[in-house]
Amino acid sequence: MSTHERFQIKDLDDLRNKLEETGVDLPLSQDLSVLLKPWSIGSKTVPNRMAIHPMEGCDGEDDGSPSALVYRRYERFAKGGAGLLWVEATAVTQDGRANPRQLCINKQTLDQFKNLAVHIYKNSLPVTCAEVSNSPLKPYTVIQLTHSGRYSRPAGKPAPVIAARNPYLDVEGLEYHIITDDELEQLEDQFTDAAVLAKEAGFDAVDIKACHRYLNSELLSAFTREGNYGGSFENRTRFLLNIVDKIKAKLGDTIDIAVRLNAYDAIPYPYGWGVSREDHHIPDLTEPKKLIKILWEKGVKIVNVTCGNPYYNPHINRPYDIGFYKPMEHPLAGVKRILQTGKELQEAAPEMTVIGTGFSWLREFGAFAAAGAINDGWFSLAGFGRQSFAYPDFPRDIYKQGSMIRSKCCIACGKCSEIMRYGGKTGCVIKDSAVYLPLYNECRQGKPVLVSNHLAEHV
Repeated sequence: MSTHERFQIKDLDDLRNKLEETGVDLPLSQDLSVLLKPWSIGSKTVPNRMAIHPMEGCDGEDDGSPSALVYRRYERFAKGGAGLLWVEATAVTQDGRANPRQLCINKQTLDQFKNLAVHIYKNSLPVTCAEVSNSPLKPYTVIQLTHSGRYSRPAGKPAPVIAARNPYLDVEGLEYHIITDDELEQLEDQFTDAAVLAKEAGFDAVDIKACHRYLNSELLSAFTREGNYGGSFENRTRFLLNIVDKIKAKLGDTIDIAVRLNAYDAIPYPYGWGVSREDHHIPDLTEPKKLIKILWEKGVKIVNVTCGNPYYNPHINRPYDIGFYKPMEHPLAGVKRILQTGKELQEAAPEMTVIGTGFSWLREFGAFAAAGAINDGWFSLAGFGRQSFAYPDFPRDIYKQGSMIRSKCCIACGKCSEIMRYGGKTGCVIKDSAVYLPLYNECRQGKPVLVSNHLAEHV
């Protein structure tokens, strides 16, 4: 196993040498033209193959409506030219918010979400697709619906709602409410009601968030839970699939359904999803593959693949240079694993639009990996998360200059995550420093340092 190290890659040849040295195989293509080709989702066209992941800013208004910073973020994304914009985690109930400033869609905030959708479309860069007769198209928009579950902090203090106890994630001294079957059934209806509002607001699709160990994700691994929502595969997927069915019953095909899906939790069985029962360091995608096939059969159009838990094992979720601990693997191994999960889920459901994840650590070479993976059929679109905070106009540079620019790229320093852990408003402290460096300094005053070089053997 190669040891962890910071990014030191100078050029593409250097990257290839490092891949060989670490024993990692990634598809790379210097021809980026595939990233500019359109993609069809049902009757809609995505202008290009580049997507912006749902990147939470923790900066909404008290009532859950978008603030000026939210409008600024999505204006930057829109002007950047990505073909698909995935609006960040938006709670379906006030008590399911991850922080007091998380977005929340309801009848009172609906008009502001309508305004946000219009703002995105008005500011979208008119990207000319390589295969669409020089005709500019608007981006495809998804809004992510969530209940934060064990990470709920609607008033700024932990108020965890969990599917089942978990010795790896439970915090000593916290009181946990195990959500009842009746409450889950009511919550299914609240997700459905929120989807109706999302359609009215003007988004192309609604995402039923099932990742990163928020409530829906946790239910997928609720092997130890009793009742209708735990134990068997059928029970553990019931909540997600019931929401899909209820949205379809109410809205038909008038709005697309997407799922941001954890494929691999990297938490020991019986507390983790998508893991080998013998060794949680090894993915076992049998159940995620089974689920994505069912999702397709039920009419879900998009699955955005991710892994891990940003609170517990963030190196699985986003390979980094600097973080809360030092992983026991090279970041390239993490990049390969998360891209590989996307590949395997795409193979399991060939007609599904699958969005791959894991490019930001590669800096400008992420574009080569994205193009190579899409050319080789690993997945349909390439999604960028931290990179979009730092460099929202990377699609425009690929389109106009034929490459990404190193000096504008995310450096995987983890400060955007630090701000979130400190309870602040999240963005790129390095590349968007005029706005976020003061916010970073303000929120960390008097608080302990979170970054560590401690070698984390527990994950």
